[in-house]
Amino acid sequence: MHPPHPTLAVLAGGRSIRMGRPKSHLVLRGGPVLHDLLDRIAWPGPTLLVTAPGREHPPGWERFGREVADPVEGEGPLRGLLTALGACETDLLVALTVDMPGVGREQVDWLVGELNGRPEALGVMPRRRGGGEGRIEPFPSAYRRESAEVAREQLASGARAVHSLSFRPRFVTPDAPADWPASTWTNLNGPGDVERFLRPR
Repeated sequence: MHPPHPTLAVLAGGRSIRMGRPKSHLVLRGGPVLHDLLDRIAWPGPTLLVTAPGREHPPGWERFGREVADPVEGEGPLRGLLTALGACETDLLVALTVDMPGVGREQVDWLVGELNGRPEALGVMPRRRGGGEGRIEPFPSAYRRESAEVAREQLASGARAVHSLSFRPRFVTPDAPADWPASTWTNLNGPGDVERFLRPR
């Protein structure tokens, strides 16, 4: 019997001063950015949207299985991940951010496979190829539900970056496949990033 599909969690609680509005309110390809993400990945398992106090129910929220808000605002993406892990009802969770429109089903499936293949690991973050030893990317990433305790410890120590988990035991950083396109790592941080991403190539 196959285990249930992991939960797909999308962190969408950031204020985004550079963008000028919450990234969860972006429009991509004619619709809400959250619709674009769900259509692109077509995840067969449970979905979870993580928002922030006062920014709940962004456009497209109703297509998620559940929405949960961080208990406090302004503690960074590590708080969003901890909120997701606390609400997760499956053993595994894949975490994405709303501002990475180049992530697709291929990347999600690879992360799940890497974590399933490493039963001792609490989490998997891909190492982006190119330049020295490569750069560890905190998103997309995958976690076992029991990694919440380590995330809680990190947050209590003052850490806000998910990347900080990569320095803890049992968090692994395998090389991402060489054939992943560079657009996988696109971050929409400002209006110009959206225009460049949507520009015909």
